[in-house]
Amino acid sequence: MKILLKLTFILQVVMLPLITLASPHKQSTTVTIPYGNGNSIVYDLKTGEYNVYKGKTAIFSHVSSTFKINSVTASTKDNLVRKYSKNTIADGFGKGEKHVIILTGNHLPKTEQVFYTYPGRQFFLTQIVLSGKGLSSNSIIPFSANIPVVTGDARSIFVPFDNDTFIRYNAKEFKAPFTNVSAEVGAIYDNNSRNGYVVGSVEHEVWKTGIRSVSKADVGNKLVAWAGYTDLSVTRDHIEHGEIKGSVVASPKIFIGYFDDWRTGMETYAKANRIAEPPFVFNWTKPTPVGWNSWGVMQEKLTYEKATKVADFFADSIPAFRTGNTAFIDLDSYWDFMLKGGLEGDYTRLKQFADYCKSKGLQPGVYWAPFTDWGWKGGPDRKVAGTQYNYGETWTKVGTGYNDIDGARAVDPTHPATLQHIDLVIGKLRECGFKMIKIDFLGHATTESTHFYDPTVTTGMQAYRKGMEHLIGQLGDQMLIYAAISPSLATGRYVHTRRIACDAFKSIDNTQYTLNSVTYGWWQTYLYNYIDADHVVLSTESEGTNRARLLSALITGTFITGDDFSVHGPWSDRAKAWYQNPELLKVIQNGKAFKPIEGNTGENASEIFTQKIGNSIYIAVFNYSKEPKTFAFHAQRLGLSGTASYELHELLQGDVLGGTLSFKLDGSDAALYKLDLKK
Repeated sequence: MKILLKLTFILQVVMLPLITLASPHKQSTTVTIPYGNGNSIVYDLKTGEYNVYKGKTAIFSHVSSTFKINSVTASTKDNLVRKYSKNTIADGFGKGEKHVIILTGNHLPKTEQVFYTYPGRQFFLTQIVLSGKGLSSNSIIPFSANIPVVTGDARSIFVPFDNDTFIRYNAKEFKAPFTNVSAEVGAIYDNNSRNGYVVGSVEHEVWKTGIRSVSKADVGNKLVAWAGYTDLSVTRDHIEHGEIKGSVVASPKIFIGYFDDWRTGMETYAKANRIAEPPFVFNWTKPTPVGWNSWGVMQEKLTYEKATKVADFFADSIPAFRTGNTAFIDLDSYWDFMLKGGLEGDYTRLKQFADYCKSKGLQPGVYWAPFTDWGWKGGPDRKVAGTQYNYGETWTKVGTGYNDIDGARAVDPTHPATLQHIDLVIGKLRECGFKMIKIDFLGHATTESTHFYDPTVTTGMQAYRKGMEHLIGQLGDQMLIYAAISPSLATGRYVHTRRIACDAFKSIDNTQYTLNSVTYGWWQTYLYNYIDADHVVLSTESEGTNRARLLSALITGTFITGDDFSVHGPWSDRAKAWYQNPELLKVIQNGKAFKPIEGNTGENASEIFTQKIGNSIYIAVFNYSKEPKTFAFHAQRLGLSGTASYELHELLQGDVLGGTLSFKLDGSDAALYKLDLKK
C-alpha cells in the first residue's frame, strides 16, 4: 500500500504541469473535462465551443457563451486567445475540480469561462466571470447549446418566477415552431421515457435568470440560460434588468444536467440550490407545521372573539390533530383591528390572543406584508409608522412611475424607512409572543428600479436580499417563517415553508389549480423545509370535493386548515372525522411533497401522485372532472416490480382493493391508497 501511494504521488507531480502550466502552443486544441459517471465536457480551444457527452452520445453540442460588457456584446466564439487551467476545490457540493478557460483579446476585460465538476454528481455548474476596471453589464448568457431531437411526448416546462396572479406552470408540447422562456429553471423531456434535460440558475442574490427553449426547422433545438431576464407578465418588471457594476461581474452559476428521469433531475436541481445558497434563516428541526389560518373564510371578519373560539375548537374538538403536540393558530390580514392607535399603538389585545393560544397548548401565528404600501392612493405624504419618513419617499421608482400589483405599491427594500418600519412591527409581534409568521407579497421587493436608496444596490434581486436579510435578522429564531406570495427559487434562503401556488379555497377547480403547481413544482420540497398548499377550506362542498381539497394539502407536505371553526357546520364534523386520522397524520409528519406520475398535462394537473414513506408506497388519485372515471395503476410507471404482489388500502373511506390495480372514482373526488408489499 505504501508503494502504491508513493507511485500515485509521483504520477500527479509529473502530470500536473502538463495540465495546469502548459503554455498555449503546447496545449492540445481540445480539453476533456469528466464529470459524474461517464460524462464529459469536450472544449475546443480553437473555436470557443464545447460539446457535452453522456458516454459517447452528445447531449449538448456547439455550446458557447455570450455577454454584454460596457455596452459591447462579445462571445466565447470570437477571435480570442484561450488558456485552460484547473485546480481542486472543496465546497458544499464536496471535493471537486474548478476548470477555467481564460479568454483574452479584442480589448475585452479578462474573461473566465468556468466549470465546476464533482465526482458522482450527474451535473456540472458553469458561469462567466469578467474582471477589470469600471465594468457594467445587465445581460450574460453563460450557456447556449444545441440539443438533439427529443422524441416521444416531448415537453418543455414553463416555471413561473413567483406564485402571484394565479399564474400556472405549463408543460408545453415541444414541437417546432416553438419558443418558451421559463423563470430560473427549465426542463425538456420525453414524458414517455422520462429522459430529459434540466438547466437552471442555483444563485439568485444578484440576477434574475430565464431559460429559453427553442425548436425551429432551420436552427434545430436550442436551450439557453440568460442572466438578465425580465418580463412584465412573469417577473412583474416594467423595466429591463438592472446593471451589475464593479471590478468583477459574474453570472450566476448555472446547473447543467441530463437525467434518465427528469423528475430526479428537478429534485437534484432543488437540492443543488440549497447547497449553493445555504439558508440564511435558522434551520427548522421541529415537526411538520399543521394548524389554521384565518384568510380561508373569516378574512376581514376576523375578531378576537372568533379567533379564540377557533383555538377552543382545536383544543377541545380535534386534540389529536397535532404534530409534535402542537398546532398553529394563525391570524392573517386584519389582525390590526385588534390594535388601539395603529401600528405604533397598543398591542395588548393581540398579546392576549397569543397568550390564550399558549394556554390551550397551541402556538399563535400572525401575518404581514413588509414590502408593500396598501394605502398609496391616499397620497405620498402619509407617515411610515416607526419612522420620520413619508411613504412617497419609499416607493420603488420604475422609470417615470411606480410598481403597483395586487392593489399594493412596491416599496424600496433598501430604504431606511422600510427597514425601520420592519423593526417596529416585528419588534411588537415578537413582544406579543408569536411563534409563527406568514409573510406575503414578497415579490414586490424584487422589482427592478431606476434607483434604490442604497447606492450599492442596482438590481431587484440585490434589493430583495438586503430587505429579506434585514427582516429575517429581526425575526431571529422565535418564529416559524412561512412565505405566501414570493419568488419560487430566491426565497429558499429566508423561510422555512413556502406556499406552492396562489390563494386556493374549497372548489375542485381550486384543488386542480393548486396541484398544477405540485405537478411541476413538487421538487421545491427539497429547497425548503416544507412547501404548503394554502389553507384547506371544506365549507359546504360535497364530501368528494372535500376529500380532494384535503389530499391536495396532504400531498404538498403540510396541512393548514381554513374553515370558520368559531361556528358549527358540516366542515366541523368532517374535520373531527378526518383531521385526526392516524394514517393521514403519518403522511403529514413525513412532510415531503408527492411526485407526479405524468408530466404531460399542460396547464392542468397530474391525476396521480406518489411517495414512499418507510416501507409503504402512498398513491394519491384525483378526479377533477364531474363524471366517474376508472383508473388503472401501471406498476412500471409507479416504479413497482411487475412480479411482486401488493395490497392496497384506501385511507379515507377504508376500501381494500386487495391485489388489483384498477378502480373507479366518482367525479370531483379523490382517494389516498397505501400500498404494501405482500410477504
